This record gives sequence, C-alpha cells and structure tokens, in this order.
Amino acid sequence: MLAQRIYFILGALFIAALVVGNLIFQKFFTWDLFGLYTFEISVGILPYPITFLITDIISEVYGKKKANQVVTAGIFASFFSLGIVYIADLVPATPWSPVDDSLFSTVFGATAIAVFASMTAYLLAQYIDIQIFHFWKRLTRGKHLWLRNNFSTFLSQFVDTFTVLLLLCAFKKIEWSLFGALLFSGFLFKVLVAVLDTPLLYVSVYALRKKFGLGIGEELKLQREV
Repeated sequence: MLAQRIYFILGALFIAALVVGNLIFQKFFTWDLFGLYTFEISVGILPYPITFLITDIISEVYGKKKANQVVTAGIFASFFSLGIVYIADLVPATPWSPVDDSLFSTVFGATAIAVFASMTAYLLAQYIDIQIFHFWKRLTRGKHLWLRNNFSTFLSQFVDTFTVLLLLCAFKKIEWSLFGALLFSGFLFKVLVAVLDTPLLYVSVYALRKKFGLGIGEELKLQREV
C-alpha cells in the first residue's frame, strides 16, 4: 500500500535525522546571517528541524496516533544506537587502526550524556509539538496549516533547546557561561528554519492530500495490521 510505504519512508528519515543529530553534536560552528547576527550552534541542531517537519506532515496527513508512534520509534532507535556506540568504545583498537581509542572516546565519549539530555528534551518537545499541533487543528477546523505548524514548533523547539542545554551544563559538558548565548542562537536558528520549511510542509501535505483524495483537515487511515 502506497500510503503505508510513504509513512515508513517518513519514519525512516525521521529516525535517521534524530540518530545522526545525537552522534555529531560535539562539533560547534558559527554562521553569519548577512551581518545581522552570528550564530554559535552545534552541528547536531542541523537535522533536528527535519524531525519536526516530518512529525507535522505525519500529524496532518496520518493523524496524532501515527505521529506519536514515530516519536516512540525514534526514542528506541536512539538508545539502540547508544548501546552500539558504548560497545564500540569498550572494544580496544588495533595498533594500526586509523581511529585509536583516545580519538574515538573524544568524539563519542560524551554520547551517553548527550543522548540522555537530548532524549529528555526531545520527549518533551516532540509530544508538546504534536499536542499543540492538533489543538490548533481542532480549533481552526483543519484550516490555517501555517498557524499550527509554526505555533507548535516555536514552543516545542524552545523547550528542546532549553532542556538539552540545561542538562549538558548540569553535567559539565558545556560551561554555564555559554548557556544564554547558545540558547538564544539555537532557538533563533530553529525558528528561522521553522518559518522557511512552512512552504515545504504545504507542498508535501498538498501532494499527499491530492494523491489520496483527502479533504481539508481529513486524515488518512492506514489499514490495521492482522
């Protein structure tokens, strides 16, 4: 069934973006926005807006239950990847290994704490996003997609950024002196991306509605598994 396959593809992209974000978070970079503001953010933040875009697409087309299922699957995938990284860190490297034990631990050694912080923030943010999205969907009777997309994402992304930075600072992975600047940069970056991805949401939802003959506010019901 085409609808089922699309749902699985969206779920796979969601999980891939989430896991990669957890693995690459220790690299930070700066980005100058046309001389107006210079962002200082982790590269781990780059795939995260994709996850919120995907859950909004799934929420709009497949419904709240299916969006929550993808979020739950992402949590299991993240902890599974954490277990693999932990075992890989324990296994001693050979003398000729291009990546020795020290380098591997430097890059992935903080992954356990990162995943804990990220998952705590992620759980709060994603479930808040889905709840608010469907609150506005009911209130607007399925209209004004841009409103529920941005309102749900703005609040959930602030919760995500605040919580993960709070935990990383508490575990002394980031200095407290950097908290305020990283919070502002991270949240502002996510807000800009949320605004920019609104046309992508409209195009995706329009294409899926047209493909499956859905009306405004109508959700696609997948066949129940036997």
